[in-house]
Amino acid sequence: MQIPIIDTHCDILSYLAKTPGAAADKTEDIGCAIPYLQEGNVKMQICAIYTDVKPGSMDLATKQAYKFREMLMTHSKDVVQADGDFLSEMNLQSKIGLVTAIENAAGLAGEKVPIQEAFQQLDHLIKLTGRMAYISLTHHTENRFGGGNYTEGIGLKEDGKKLLDYISGKKIAIDLSHTSDLLAEGILNHLDKQQLDIPVIASHSNFRSLWTHKRNLTDEFAKEVVKRGGIIGINFLRAFLDTEKPEKVFEHILYGFDIGAGEQMCFGADFFYTKDFPDPSRHPFYFPNVENASKYPSILDKLSENLSIAQLEKLAFKNVQRFFKTLWN
Repeated sequence: MQIPIIDTHCDILSYLAKTPGAAADKTEDIGCAIPYLQEGNVKMQICAIYTDVKPGSMDLATKQAYKFREMLMTHSKDVVQADGDFLSEMNLQSKIGLVTAIENAAGLAGEKVPIQEAFQQLDHLIKLTGRMAYISLTHHTENRFGGGNYTEGIGLKEDGKKLLDYISGKKIAIDLSHTSDLLAEGILNHLDKQQLDIPVIASHSNFRSLWTHKRNLTDEFAKEVVKRGGIIGINFLRAFLDTEKPEKVFEHILYGFDIGAGEQMCFGADFFYTKDFPDPSRHPFYFPNVENASKYPSILDKLSENLSIAQLEKLAFKNVQRFFKTLWN
């Protein structure tokens, strides 16, 4: 089924920045390589600037911003920078629209620099890439902004509040995909208390009610995203779906529709470079039915047994298209 796709999360930029011999069209390396995106009819791809909490995080983030620019130039016949106008005419576009996001605000500020440097770094990255779709304050671990999804008892810190205050009104969403539950709660409370103009999303998260994992959304937080008009991108990683059942990806998607998130559901596949990953228990990272972006037509074909064309279009692109058109305009 050839419906346009918008995907809200991939890690092609960290792959390009860190892997020797990396190339955006190298299908043997990464599931979001440009030929796979084309085969899957992906019309817009959000590319995360991912960093870990360690020295050099700001430099690595900047390097990924330059890799984004390089990808736009090197593959100009295939990709273009996405903006509001691109989204409005997406069905007429022959190229794939690309936009960046921040996965882990450690890339905005190392642990010991003044908080003002985070604001300057964000502005610099936006200048380099043109736009920032969303920011995740943390990754798996704790940083100066708050607690990551594998931390316990660590919520929103003072620097996290300051960063939220800074991005209010800047047309950047806040992402709950890598927060601890306490951090997610702290973010939502701070947004409400300070009446900040920041939409809330979960760019690449599944549902904890179906698979118990700290990376997955509780129903409480999923319903907060619904209430606030955000988006929820279903993650294709085996670890967050069900380590044994390939069909579970469809159950997560349908569950979203069942709990009233029909206007929020989308794809956040989370394709990244896996060959250097040290934990053998994680391999294979993806089931064959969702192993790369070329699988989107067959995914939609399977879902057509349970969802209408209108629902499939919302899932595939219309929910994200509406969200970012509203945000960016």
